[in-house]
Amino acid sequence: MFFQIKAYLKFLWHSKNEHAVHSPFVFSLITKCFYDKKSKPEYVVLKDYRNALLQNKNSIEITDFGAGSKVFKSNTRVISQIAKTAGISPKRARLLYRITHYFKPANILELGTSLGLATSALALGSRSLGTKASIVTLEGCPNTMAIAKNQLQSLNTSNVKCVTTEFKDYLQICNLKSEIYDLIYFDGNHSKIATLDYFELLLPTITNDTVWIFDDIHWSAEMEEAWEIIKKHPKVTVTIDTFQWGLVFFRREQPKEHFIIRV
Repeated sequence: MFFQIKAYLKFLWHSKNEHAVHSPFVFSLITKCFYDKKSKPEYVVLKDYRNALLQNKNSIEITDFGAGSKVFKSNTRVISQIAKTAGISPKRARLLYRITHYFKPANILELGTSLGLATSALALGSRSLGTKASIVTLEGCPNTMAIAKNQLQSLNTSNVKCVTTEFKDYLQICNLKSEIYDLIYFDGNHSKIATLDYFELLLPTITNDTVWIFDDIHWSAEMEEAWEIIKKHPKVTVTIDTFQWGLVFFRREQPKEHFIIRV
């Protein structure tokens, strides 16, 4: 906890808003997407999805392939507590919805379904365009995936393919050179080695317009190290640090630049 407080104070010291941004691409993203304060009917759906999980007092056994939890001491967890403390926050779910709507991705990959809170934002963001993106979401724990599948059915998310698997196993089996993902949301294994492994494995899927979102880039010292390595990769041009998330772009026409933005 002390590490994250220190990291956040450092973030606040260096962060800017749209007035300090001179890149038209990033300025438009910030003003039209990040700082869009208008209410959306989809926000009500996201809230209802969350509330259904918050009212679920059943317990499940968690299979954790990642760096572990800083909140839970046991692998037996109440669903409502997982939704309250481990899932994407309401504010971040709305932002993820807006990002999906803004970039209009046709193919989405999510690493870390959990209870489907972020998945629902991705699905609704694509649906609001009048079309449905093809979404593949991966989860290592069969019990949380079962809950997510059940909840996602209420949204009529026929475009979402839920796969219970360890991430690296799935990525190594797939012929990723033939896959294109316009948006990838990384929210599973918060360790440096795993994060960088996924980064390298998924590079063949990028296009000039691809956006990657890494969750919890300041979760630990080693996640910050992974983020610094990703920023410096030669194929990466623009990166945006919002503290909770690190957004990565591969736009060849953009000069290499890093932004620290308050959201």
